[in-house]
Amino acid sequence: MSKIEPGYVSLLESGELEGRVERARAHLTDCVLCGRQCHVNRLESVRGASCRTGERAVVHGVGAHHGEEDPLRGTQGSGTIFLSGCNLRCVYCQNWEISQKGEGYEVSPDEMATMMLSLQERGCHNINFVSPSHVVAQILEAVLHAARRGLRLPLVFNSGGFDSLVSLELLDGVVDIYMPDMKYGDSKTARDYSKVRNYVATNRAAVREMHRQVGDLVLDENGVAVRGLLVRHLVLPGGLANSGAVFKFISGEISKDTYVNVMDQYRPAHLSWQYPPLDRSLRVGEYEKALALAAKHGLRRLDRRDTRWC
Repeated sequence: MSKIEPGYVSLLESGELEGRVERARAHLTDCVLCGRQCHVNRLESVRGASCRTGERAVVHGVGAHHGEEDPLRGTQGSGTIFLSGCNLRCVYCQNWEISQKGEGYEVSPDEMATMMLSLQERGCHNINFVSPSHVVAQILEAVLHAARRGLRLPLVFNSGGFDSLVSLELLDGVVDIYMPDMKYGDSKTARDYSKVRNYVATNRAAVREMHRQVGDLVLDENGVAVRGLLVRHLVLPGGLANSGAVFKFISGEISKDTYVNVMDQYRPAHLSWQYPPLDRSLRVGEYEKALALAAKHGLRRLDRRDTRWC
């Protein structure tokens, strides 16, 4: 367990955390809690335009995850809650049954809190919310319940990077570790392959705000993350991700000490067969070129392993 008390504990004691929950829930009547800002009234059980999630979060699985980056998994694993649904529609998604079909089961805030406390009891280093962008209100309420019952682990916000500044304001001081994807260096590609508009501008604004809140990644004496920003970038076949533009932004506008996982495990999945060159695996030379671009832009903390579960 982290020796540094998470920020949500002081927010709980001051009453601010409860206020954040109320504000987030109010947004569900005209939802702008992710980058799509679809304005759906989710309290009437109307499915969101993209996330297809109503008032309650849907969970696909819970467990100690040993496949995350070293600073998250440590020796006891990252306490992961895999959330169903997603605000992106990536044609190459390796877990589309979860992200797009929404396989899983609805949970109440108190039930999600119990999941967090169970992961803490198992000795996990943190609570890792995977694909949380569309259920920020539900997560905040669950954290309130869990904190009242003794949760004291750092919280990880592990997102696709298409996050709303409205949500990030609500999460300020609640989330200890942000781990967004930076999928693309241009928005046309994002529209073609993830079916979303303005990805780059939205993603970059979100990453700037995440870094403002938590700064560069801080590790404890055992090399386990306690606070800060990690960025994931999946290298795509044919240079489609425009990795150079992503690395240039991180280096120039965030920090050269940003912890960046340059991922090499792309493989064809879901609808990728219809979108060449996504219909083939990544070539060694393509990955090496991406690493060279990261080095060219002066990024100093690179994780080069294949760690991405989804």
